[in-house]
Amino acid sequence: MVTNAFAMAGEASAQGGNPYGNIIMLVVMFAIFYFLLIRPQQKRAKQHKELVEQMQVGEQVVTAGGVHGKIVQLYETTVTLEVASGVKMKFNRSSIVGKAGQEEG
Repeated sequence: MVTNAFAMAGEASAQGGNPYGNIIMLVVMFAIFYFLLIRPQQKRAKQHKELVEQMQVGEQVVTAGGVHGKIVQLYETTVTLEVASGVKMKFNRSSIVGKAGQEEG
């Protein structure tokens, strides 16, 4: 009896329905994925690139590791931060995640 029920269910779904339904569903799922995951990540990457390009000597910044410091020297790919009086550390420019005191949002 259970076998007959499964057989009937298979026949019903095979007879009707839109043959493009699966394709439409995949397109809708991709669109949702794109607008919820890919676009926001691209926006954040663009903002980070602008931040790194606009850094200037004397600005207070925060690194990805949470180190706060003042920019004392800028190079093509690195930045030197003064993290305490007389203590200087060199970081990759890409490790700077924001200005000190700047709220993310």
